[in-house]
Amino acid sequence: MRRAFGRWAIAAIAVPLAVAGAKKVSDRIEARRGSTRASRLLRRGTTLAEKLTGRKKRRFAW
Repeated sequence: MRRAFGRWAIAAIAVPLAVAGAKKVSDRIEARRGSTRASRLLRRGTTLAEKLTGRKKRRFAW
């Protein structure tokens, strides 16, 4: 039971936070230096993670 809860917590909390963090990092890299290889890879990874988790892109922060 404890392991199942731990896996759920990682899937429900940690993965979306990591995706949001990677998206913010890629936005900041692009704002400073323009489109770089690292920023493109981060953005590609976030879109892939959003597709895998079934989360839709949101236009607003709320």
